[in-house]
Amino acid sequence: MGDMMEQNKQEITAGAAVCRICPHHCRLRPGDTGRCRARSNRRGRVVSDSYGVVTALALDPIEKKPLYHFYPGSRILSAGSFGCNLNCPFCQNSHIAIAITGTFSGPRLGDLEAGGPGTRDRVKPEELVAAALAEKSRGNIGLAYTYNEPLVGYEFVLDCAKLATAAGLKNVLVTNGYVCPQPLEELLPYIQAMNIDLKGFTQEYYAKLGGDLETVKATIKRAAAACHLEVTTLIVPGENDSEVEMVEMAAWLASIDKEIPYHVSRFFPHWQMRDRGPTPVEKVYALAAAARRYLTHVYEGNC
Repeated sequence: MGDMMEQNKQEITAGAAVCRICPHHCRLRPGDTGRCRARSNRRGRVVSDSYGVVTALALDPIEKKPLYHFYPGSRILSAGSFGCNLNCPFCQNSHIAIAITGTFSGPRLGDLEAGGPGTRDRVKPEELVAAALAEKSRGNIGLAYTYNEPLVGYEFVLDCAKLATAAGLKNVLVTNGYVCPQPLEELLPYIQAMNIDLKGFTQEYYAKLGGDLETVKATIKRAAAACHLEVTTLIVPGENDSEVEMVEMAAWLASIDKEIPYHVSRFFPHWQMRDRGPTPVEKVYALAAAARRYLTHVYEGNC
């Protein structure tokens, strides 16, 4: 009986592979898809299902990332794909963050202004970089990997970032920071700026979102030493809106560098979190004022 159970166990785990991009370390059997919905086991190897899939594309003001201290007044070609390794119930881009391949259509590279549905073809890194270069006359400085969580499509971001760097373009990463050290280290030489979402400052809150505070803190520390960094916190009523938490968060950021630009952003009901109203404007301003006790550059957002 014991031998049979062991044989069954081996058959179940045969061909399984572990994804090493984020701390979830999803163990995937052949055909399984990870928690991010963008990575799966193909023939015993974890691959990116989102490679080259562009679901959103727009030439944005750099301030929209938000980056206020990185080439202000410029524009950047912003590309999104699908999938995310967190599960925030207030996600503003849930239509792509929780999507799986084949459930959406994406924009055409040649139709940046519309940003609407088009034929969803896989885009080669060379094509996306060429599209970014074509927009230089309109103030474009490079590529931003954004809208969904870009690091679940790590391979495509890395390939594009290498080519963009070689072409003299800037690379911007807008991320939740929930990534393992090794892929982060491989990518950082090609990233000139990052905006990292610091969702809150308690592990209890991060656990609700399916993440880990210490991992994000480690990413912020490393990014601050490697490239231009700005940090954003979305203030959700009843979740992360206490002044005590804000003071702890701002003081910690200041311990890294008090010059880190910090964005305190207003929540609006969305997706699965429609049980409360928007963050009161006065609350956002009060928390921003608390953060200014420690940080030099603090900005209120969505107010």
